[in-house]
Amino acid sequence: MKEQTQIRVTKRSPEYWRVTFDHPPLNIFGPEMLPQVNEIITALETDEHVKVVVFDSAVEGFFLIHLDFLANLDDLAHLSPGPTGLHPWPEMLMRLSRAPVVSIASIRGRATGMGSELALACDMRFASREKAVLSQFEVGAGLVPGGGPMAQLTRLMGRGRALEVILSADDIPGDLAELYGYVNRSLPDADLDGFVEALATRIASFDKRTIMDTRRLVNVAGLPSDIEIESGWNACVASMARPATQERIKELIGRGFCKPGDAETRLGDLVGPYGR
Repeated sequence: MKEQTQIRVTKRSPEYWRVTFDHPPLNIFGPEMLPQVNEIITALETDEHVKVVVFDSAVEGFFLIHLDFLANLDDLAHLSPGPTGLHPWPEMLMRLSRAPVVSIASIRGRATGMGSELALACDMRFASREKAVLSQFEVGAGLVPGGGPMAQLTRLMGRGRALEVILSADDIPGDLAELYGYVNRSLPDADLDGFVEALATRIASFDKRTIMDTRRLVNVAGLPSDIEIESGWNACVASMARPATQERIKELIGRGFCKPGDAETRLGDLVGPYGR
């Protein structure tokens, strides 16, 4: 695989890969990252040896955040569908969930919007108790989330808590994320890397066919259908076109959204009533 400038792939062994987001200063998701993610997922789908992949970050304070709203959103929203008929972003998330590899998100820093959605598409999520913050902020910006969190979070934490997380559009710290089931568990920051490394190495030592057969049966019970994901994406695109949403995003950008500073490190406050 060619070297990536924003997403790095490190093969700890043929069976265990690390995918590291390295797009400082914010690990913001620009449209140029879509083909990079697609290339990585294709490699995970087709490599006969890899059993486990861990997603992490090299950027202090940020795992992966939302779409870059300073980019041309119209081009992104209307990309040609992938092979399943879904838009490339939700399709990539579903492909990751169904790929023949165990996926783990190791979350240190902020995982908001698309970063949260990618973590939710993984099989497991582990968070730094002190440094992880997760959120689906979109409703506070006038948007419907587009990468399937309504379907994923409802399965993980139940309807009431899923609605609380999504409709509040607020920041969820690592300890609360664990309590709600947003992540498998939160750990002291000093212990996160060692725990994830040990778990990934342990799983990678097991028989791949056995892992995949077991995982496939869990997916039957636990994964949302394509139509659920497609409906969410269509609602997201429709919300982008609303004048009120465009005005709200313009207002947020004027106050520092998508730029380094307090607006991104306190995104829950920015999109809430106290940020106005």
